[in-house]
Amino acid sequence: MSLVDELKSAVTPRAALLVVGVLALQLLFITSYVGALHHPEPRDVPFGVVAPPRVSAQLVGQLDQLPGAPLDPRSVADEATARNQILNRDIDGALIVDPAGRTDTLLVASGGGTALSRTLEALFITVEKAQQRTVRTVDVAPASREDFNGLSAFYLVVGWCVGGYICAAILAISAGSRPANRERAIIRLGVLALYSVLGGLGGAIVVGPILGALPGSVAALWGLGTLVVFAVGAATLALQAVFGIVGIGLAILLIVIAGNPSAGGAFPLPMLPPFWNAIGPALPPGAGTWAARSIAYFKGNDMTSSMLVLSAWAVVGVAVTLVMSSLKRTPEPEPIADEVDPAGGAPAR
Repeated sequence: MSLVDELKSAVTPRAALLVVGVLALQLLFITSYVGALHHPEPRDVPFGVVAPPRVSAQLVGQLDQLPGAPLDPRSVADEATARNQILNRDIDGALIVDPAGRTDTLLVASGGGTALSRTLEALFITVEKAQQRTVRTVDVAPASREDFNGLSAFYLVVGWCVGGYICAAILAISAGSRPANRERAIIRLGVLALYSVLGGLGGAIVVGPILGALPGSVAALWGLGTLVVFAVGAATLALQAVFGIVGIGLAILLIVIAGNPSAGGAFPLPMLPPFWNAIGPALPPGAGTWAARSIAYFKGNDMTSSMLVLSAWAVVGVAVTLVMSSLKRTPEPEPIADEVDPAGGAPAR
């Protein structure tokens, strides 16, 4: 055989398409991560202003007109209300104006992301200096000293997500992309559920009692981790059941390429470009990161939407997997052997 013939025999159209698909994933990975993280800047950060009514209205207007629209300011009744709204994750910071002096107080919450709290501090140092005033910063929900840049929650969730789709991929690779029947699908989902419980517990113990990277309830993080792993794994099983081995690539596209840079890990959601800011909360890494930080630093507040997102991924993944496993497969036609004349003549037709 010539080299060209060998090439045609070795490189099938299916293999060529898979390689092209991998190249596309690679380029999308670069585009997504660099596009989301190369130039972070605050946009429409929910922000409170505590000041006398006349001063408050004027200041809210001024902050709303800052170049680039970094803030979404609103008046807040008093400091206690501002603190509660920050802990409830309704706002990301607040300015407490002292009408009798020249030093105001900036409330931030580095537990929600140190990059954002530092950005707010730098912004208000500039704003206050222009008004010949100074500002002191108070962190009402500080990140742990063992949680550098507030990234531990994000890395924890990334680990859970990786475990979820790798477990589902291994189940498919070892026994076929689509379960042979509903019973096999139930077995796969059962194995995934057990893996999710163990993976969730392991992650919670590592970041809590072992490393001390995250405060908060180990039991709550365990429950969150179980749901994250199962949601990602069930979604991966569903994609494989529908698209075959290509489903693994689609899972990577959704979870790794789209989900990780939009999760609000390195930079909180208000600092991401509009596209990533919009999709982040709807994908497992973003929902998981928000919930993990709520458990660790915000007394478990404002987790409902994140838990609903994760539950939806899990329920839809299970439903699609079961439906696809129930569909009857069209049997491949068997080659029809020619009937041979018993007398040894030509094949009978």
